[in-house]
Amino acid sequence: MPEYSPEILKSFAPEKEFFIGIDSDGCVFDSMEIKHKECFCPPFVNHFELQPVAKYAREVWEFVNLYSKTRGYNRFKALLRALELLAKRKEVADRRVTVPQMQGVIDWVGRESRLGNPALIEEVKRNPDPDLQTALRWSTEVNEYVAKIVRNVPPFPLVTESLQKLTEQADAIVVSQTPCEALEREWREHGIGAYVRIIAGQEMGAKAEHLALAAHGKYQSDKMLMIGDAPGDYRAAKENGALFFPINPGHEEDSWKLLYAEGLGRFFDGSYAGNYENELVDKFNSHLPEETPW
Repeated sequence: MPEYSPEILKSFAPEKEFFIGIDSDGCVFDSMEIKHKECFCPPFVNHFELQPVAKYAREVWEFVNLYSKTRGYNRFKALLRALELLAKRKEVADRRVTVPQMQGVIDWVGRESRLGNPALIEEVKRNPDPDLQTALRWSTEVNEYVAKIVRNVPPFPLVTESLQKLTEQADAIVVSQTPCEALEREWREHGIGAYVRIIAGQEMGAKAEHLALAAHGKYQSDKMLMIGDAPGDYRAAKENGALFFPINPGHEEDSWKLLYAEGLGRFFDGSYAGNYENELVDKFNSHLPEETPW
């Protein structure tokens, strides 16, 4: 079995009555800002020849990945969304800059679910499309930047205590679109890897697939919970009939306090679903706009 195979999730067997999936970047770790501003965006400007409109490229990248409802997107979907928005900006047209459309990447994203470098490398071997090669060079450099720059970024306060508390009654796994190697390094660096049974990243499929393979049909719906900081985490939970606890962007510490003090107790005693969850989700949605500010 390959090291990062979806089969690992498929063969996952319940040991406890409850299941909890947990996102990583921006949810457990305060790493979204440093990763996107220092690791994703500079290679984005460089590899896609956006130097003449670098200011606007950065604004678009940060909106797509940090400050809107597409926060937490898979990197290749985020890339396409950022290029699409950038191409529509008046400032870009005024400077007569042509933003690449990346049709090769659009086609690949449309047919592939394991949107990570391993799958892209295999695709490039079969189909050496220039767009795919550019995307691979960009994504490879992003990983190099992350490995070089992102360190000593601890979990949010009360994350470790919450993990200790929730694993007393629940099987827990990481559900993320970060590469598996980076996830394992970060969870190991801060001594919290032992609290989760699987660390699932982008190579093992989309988040909804992680939950479907590991938990759907293995646990009762009201005993499945996804903890995340992005709308994609909410959608993944609901596609699998699971409950959702939001870590609100910009208010992460308060969110973890609420989860530790109240949310986990309500999940385990059966009083979470319904009005309580709905109020949390409504507040969560208010933090992330859909319309661009420019």
